[in-house]
Parts: sequence; C-alpha cells; structure tokens
Amino acid sequence: MKALLCTTFGPPELLEYREVPSPRPQAGEVLVSVRAAAVNFPDVLIIENKYQFKPSLPFSPGSELSGVVKEVGPGVSGLAPGDRVMAFTLHGAFAEEVVVKAASVLPIPEGMDFASAAALLLTYGTADHALRDRGAVRKGETVLVLGAAGGIGLASIEIAKALGARVIACASTAGKLAVCRDRGADDVIDYATEDVRERIKAVTGGRGVDAIVDPVGGGITEVALRSMAWRGRLLVIGFAEGNIPKIPLNLVLLKGCSIIGVFWGDFTRREPQAFAASVEQLSAWYADGKIHPHISVTLPLSRGAEAIGLMAARKAIGKIVIEP
Repeated sequence: MKALLCTTFGPPELLEYREVPSPRPQAGEVLVSVRAAAVNFPDVLIIENKYQFKPSLPFSPGSELSGVVKEVGPGVSGLAPGDRVMAFTLHGAFAEEVVVKAASVLPIPEGMDFASAAALLLTYGTADHALRDRGAVRKGETVLVLGAAGGIGLASIEIAKALGARVIACASTAGKLAVCRDRGADDVIDYATEDVRERIKAVTGGRGVDAIVDPVGGGITEVALRSMAWRGRLLVIGFAEGNIPKIPLNLVLLKGCSIIGVFWGDFTRREPQAFAASVEQLSAWYADGKIHPHISVTLPLSRGAEAIGLMAARKAIGKIVIEP
C-alpha cells in the first residue's frame, strides 16, 4: 500500500510518499481501508517531534479518518468487513490502510459522506466537549471563538448556535470572517486590524463574554480573558499560536471566572459513555442540518505533505481532507 511517511523529524517537506507493507490487525484492532483523512494541527506538531505523544520513526501522521472495514482482529465484535466507519488514532491515517483500536471506530451516520465523516470527530467532538460538557454553555449566553476560521473554530460556532448562544468570531482576514458569518457567527472581529477588547466591549454593551473557546493561545488569550463577564469560562483547547500563555491569576479572581482544560483525547478514553453520548448528539445535529464540516481543500495522498504544509502555514479555513 501507499503511505505518507515521516522518516526524520522536521517540516512537511521532509515527508515521503512511498510503498509500505499492509498492516494486519491484532486482538482488539480493526483494519480500515481509508477513503478520507482530515488534517489537524497535531499533525504539524507530531512530525516535528513537538507533540505530547512521540511515535517511533518511521510512522505515518494523520489522526482522523473514514473508510471501510477490511478486516477485524480477534475479539472484535460489532464490526465486520464492509462496514462504513469513521475513526480516530494517534497517527497512521495518511495511508491507504490503517489499523485502529476497535474502541476508536464508529459507524458513519446515515447520509454522511466519507469526507464529512473524516472531518467530524476531532473538531466537532472537541467543540462539543468544550461547550456542552466543560463549559456548560446555555441559551442566551455569549461565546467568543478565537481562531474561528479553523476546524475547531467553525465547529464551535455551529455548536454554540445549536445551543442557542450568541457567537462572536475572531479571525485574521476578511475572507476568514466571511466564512464565520456564513456558519452563523453573530458578530466578527478581525484581530489583525481591530482592537479586540474595544470591539468586544462595543458588541456586548460592556458586559463581556460568558465563554471563550481558545485553541490559539499566545497573547490573544489574556486579551480575551480581560473581556470576560462575571462567572465566565475560558476553555483552553490548544496553542496553535505556538506559545503557552502565562495568565495573571488576579484576573481570574476579579472576574470570578474559571479556566477550564479541554482534552478531548483523554475524555474519549476516560469517559466512554459520555463520549458515545456526544457522538450521538453530533449525529443528530448533522441530520438536522445544524452542523456540517466546512472542507476548504481536498488533496490526494500523494500531495499529503502539501496538505500538512497548508495547516502549518495557517492557511486552512475549516478542514483540509486527504483522499487516498
């Protein structure tokens, strides 16, 4: 089979597209023929040896996929060859076939195409875990989404609107903000050209925001936190900007607010029943037309390095999908 391989840690240009042996599933595993795989920011980090999980070389990046079950390993029940599935894994999805733990394989909802299925679990799952579970966002509250044109950002806009919240989207270009508007954002802020704090004050009448979705980190985190309403929640998802912010804790005290970690990967492992309920909710929202992954770029596996390069350069709007 063909695969995109990381043979030495570094930028996407070092990745190799070549023939490798097909894997075989062991006990509790499933072999999936990949039809689509989505690019996520951890794919950029893992090939540079900057991610918290560090696989041995060589390996294929890619953690989110959809496809058809080809073979099941010993002890696997409820899955059979020919099943249409979506799955997540630490790495390995950027290949024609991948072995995945059976617990990480889910049926594709009725009516969902392979590309959408590949782009659903990580971003929408993270956004749902952040907003409904960790953030307990309620109807009528105001949610500020940072990095709003990215995969998690657009998913957060749609889910926050499904929950009945008002959404303020922050992104860095007019084109990105237009997509945020199209996905349901009530107000938008260009943090490349506008004073974010003043704009938030203006659009909220000085009250501030109830929840902040933050997959960005860096300097924008403290700026956003200073615009928090009383009893607000800062939902810490990631640090795409590259720097982990150091928060003055007096802000947390003065605003009576909370800083809440959102680690979707461990959530799926530690709370499988809650994870299953989240996937059920996402499937229902998809069926109702309330959520739908925005796929801006689709590339063949042979151009997988280019796809990861777009993510590394922060040129992705919504999701980038690779199709073997």
